[in-house]
Amino acid sequence: MLAARVAAAVAGGATLFLAFPPLDWWACAPLGIALIVAALRGTRPRRAAWLGYLAAAVFLLPTLAWVRTIGDDAWLMLVGVESLFYAALAALAAPAFRLRLWPLWFAGLWVAMEWARGLVPIGGFPWARAAFSQGESPFTGYAALGGAPLVSFAVALCGALIACALRWRPAAGARPVAPVRRVGPVEARRLVPLALALAVPVLGLAVPRPGDEGRTVNIGIVQGNVPGRGMYILGDEPAVVLRNHANETKRLARAVRDGRLPKPDLVVLPENSTDIDPYRDAGAREIIDESVKDVGVPTLVGAVVAIGDEHRATRSLVWDPVTGPGAYYDKRHLVPFGEYTPFKDIVLALWERANLVGRQSVAGTRPGDLKMGPVTIGAVNCYEVAYDGTVRDTVRTGATPLVVQTNNASYAESNLPPQQLAMSKLRAVEHNRAVVTAATTGISAYVTPDGKVSWQTRELVADMNVVTVPVRTQTTVATRLGALPEWALALMGVVAAGAAWRGRRQDDPMRND
Repeated sequence: MLAARVAAAVAGGATLFLAFPPLDWWACAPLGIALIVAALRGTRPRRAAWLGYLAAAVFLLPTLAWVRTIGDDAWLMLVGVESLFYAALAALAAPAFRLRLWPLWFAGLWVAMEWARGLVPIGGFPWARAAFSQGESPFTGYAALGGAPLVSFAVALCGALIACALRWRPAAGARPVAPVRRVGPVEARRLVPLALALAVPVLGLAVPRPGDEGRTVNIGIVQGNVPGRGMYILGDEPAVVLRNHANETKRLARAVRDGRLPKPDLVVLPENSTDIDPYRDAGAREIIDESVKDVGVPTLVGAVVAIGDEHRATRSLVWDPVTGPGAYYDKRHLVPFGEYTPFKDIVLALWERANLVGRQSVAGTRPGDLKMGPVTIGAVNCYEVAYDGTVRDTVRTGATPLVVQTNNASYAESNLPPQQLAMSKLRAVEHNRAVVTAATTGISAYVTPDGKVSWQTRELVADMNVVTVPVRTQTTVATRLGALPEWALALMGVVAAGAAWRGRRQDDPMRND
């Protein structure tokens, strides 16, 4: 029996991984969760905890394989820490499986687990949430009602219902059901949860969404590519990244003049599209200004700029062809160990690689609504697209469309770029906004408000295009409700688990495991 549970936990973790990009086999998410539930149900909390940890490790090791660019030690430590959240989920769920309607409580606990992962430690790490495997699936529509948390809830509920259908058994001493035409009680108990499991994604297709408003904007997207790879993406030659993006911007301008592309209303460059601070370096300022004047429209430049003598900011900077640098957005949700060093004195003493961070970044304090040409865009910077609140705050300013500047060059051709694009698909549906992504090495893309990828680049190439993007201003239920669905679903699961634990203590005062 234990061997079967271990096998189910391993198979569940592996199947859940298959749902995530680049494979994108979305149906594997509820199937993987069903196998994990099958491994946990009927066990005591201690055994459930280590089975949950095992399933999580099998799932997260390949899903977060892109972290290996930083180092295998960082990858293994991250997986080890994140798997603890799944172990806690499993331990809490073990007694809750004895409650009526337990698939609901389990799905609520899954939302609570993902909420906790996105909060702690060190600002949280919401990567690899179940919702982010559903960029284009029947579950995606739930994002317009309750955001990513409701999508994760629906996927976990579907998986739990599948497990419920597979695990029903006759009561001890009951006679076997004869193979007759009419459906017996055991078969009914299997069919009902299975029918409900099928209904969950089908209902997701019926979620109403706002329609088109008849207004568009032309956005130029530039992907300049970089010379380096891995942790040394900028190469050895100063300003080469800046020149690559300036030259690609000029190539876009020539294509417009030649009539091969429509004239853009604004142009978007990636995060870190200049490796030189244009505020402090006259040469960098001149290169940017020349390319922006050539294209002739406001251009969003990604720059890392100095703040005083010891700090820096990751900045989305609006560069006007007439007036030069103007309004900007500073990244609010910073990458630990990438843009700043937590526990700096200890970490720098133990890991030499931590010194690659250099100047410590400081976080911005306001959302990224930036006026550019005929629209006010919503600037979201790279890592921030994984955080519900950061994206939602930007949309609530009225900004449209969303623009994600990103630098995935260290992780080129890993599973990170497609995973990040899947988040943009979900955000588009969640907030009824088109999403334009500009990446240094790819994947640059345009996602429609329906979550469909209309155009994208290959990786590790210089590329550019002008896309016609719908301007949507209507908000979804998810945007208006904010974090309320997440709190309600998580609280539902935690309260049910608490009740189950109290019942367990009364039934088993010694709490033998």
